[in-house]
Amino acid sequence: MPVDSADLKSGRLAPADYASNFADAHPPLNRTQALIEAERCYYCFDAPCQTACPTGIDIPAFIQRVAQDNVRGAADAILTANPLGGMCARVCPTEVLCEQACVRNTNESKPVEIGLLQRFAVEGYFAKPGKPLFERAQPTGRRVAVVGAGPAGLAAAHGLAWRGHDVTLFDAAPKLGGLNEYGLATYKVAGGFAQREIDWLLSIGGITPRLNCRLGRDITLDGLLATHDAVFLGLGLQGVNALGIAEPELPGLRDAVDFIAELRQSAPEIVPVGRRVVVIGGGMTAVDAAVQSKLLGAEQVTMVYRRGPESLSASLHEQHWAQTHGVTIRCWARPVAVEAEGGVLRGMRFAATRLEQGRLVDTGEQFVIEADLVLRAIGQTYRADAAGSTLALSHGRIQTDDDGQTSLPRVWAGGDCRAGGRDLTVEAVEHGKRAAQAIDRALGLGVARHFDKEASHG
Repeated sequence: MPVDSADLKSGRLAPADYASNFADAHPPLNRTQALIEAERCYYCFDAPCQTACPTGIDIPAFIQRVAQDNVRGAADAILTANPLGGMCARVCPTEVLCEQACVRNTNESKPVEIGLLQRFAVEGYFAKPGKPLFERAQPTGRRVAVVGAGPAGLAAAHGLAWRGHDVTLFDAAPKLGGLNEYGLATYKVAGGFAQREIDWLLSIGGITPRLNCRLGRDITLDGLLATHDAVFLGLGLQGVNALGIAEPELPGLRDAVDFIAELRQSAPEIVPVGRRVVVIGGGMTAVDAAVQSKLLGAEQVTMVYRRGPESLSASLHEQHWAQTHGVTIRCWARPVAVEAEGGVLRGMRFAATRLEQGRLVDTGEQFVIEADLVLRAIGQTYRADAAGSTLALSHGRIQTDDDGQTSLPRVWAGGDCRAGGRDLTVEAVEHGKRAAQAIDRALGLGVARHFDKEASHG
């Protein structure tokens, strides 16, 4: 039976249901649980879990401090290596990184709960911080512009300010945080944690935020280079891939990233959702959009992916999370047409697909999934127009060396906009951290003084 346009609406559930559905998906450990879990760690020498962590957190050391009931010491070990260790504890795919490498898997099939222990330590410290863990070095007089206040930009800003440089942190949004504030499912970062972590990060001093300020519109790369000793670009992926078919302007046909951002910035009871929802894509964004559609009261939610289940970029943990929340994952289908009638979205037409000699081809079969909300989640792209055409690109993203140095002098980049990454929050943090170290070295080798001379003659 065709859906009715009235099926796209808000307020489907009772207020108590929203509070429950969008509460913390994984409640934190209490003190007793944390102490017991920490005792399961073997405190390995040359620990494989530490090697698997993109930011190189000394995991055995911080867990041992948890076991000793030394929360501040555990947080120190975490935040020294990863200044966004609290957020990463909540959203990092630990099941395919540190916990997968845990030697406990060999004997028990259950790793130490590293992510939950990390969260316990960082959030315990935030609750009773006491004396600051980090003291800013004496001001150097050097100025660095950081563009983009997502995980990479925040890590870079913190690392630079810690070393005594003055940082101006630009972001196009009205809040700092980037992906952490706008791009993650609400149940992953409940309780306003993203902003609490940013407040802590800014408390080191030396960082001046400038919000609602977009590169290419309000500021330019050339302008920043004329007024700063160095620039770090943490621009993320600002473009959204199109479906490659005709996409009429219809209520209910929208990008999943916008849907997720609206949920993060609004009360869930005012966000419209369909009775039947289709999410096109197979990654983490698709899972976040699909699960939250169910939590908003959608009756039927289907994720549709063009290849087989082994090619889904969402982790097995995320796939299971979706399925246990009633999301149907349908593979081997690609969108071919938007079904609409009288300006009302009715569903999506798909072509069944298969692999033929390594190529994805249509089988000749087509089918329609009825829907009054269709969310596009087929990936995002770097928009090169913002930074200008002078930066060298690789596979559509900014080309850098291992420390984030771009093809332009005095310009570094990191996070999702940088070529060759895995689009992980924890990896973006490592990019920002390493770039801050590299910029500091460059500023100490006369690069900034040479720039000052050029500027004074300019």
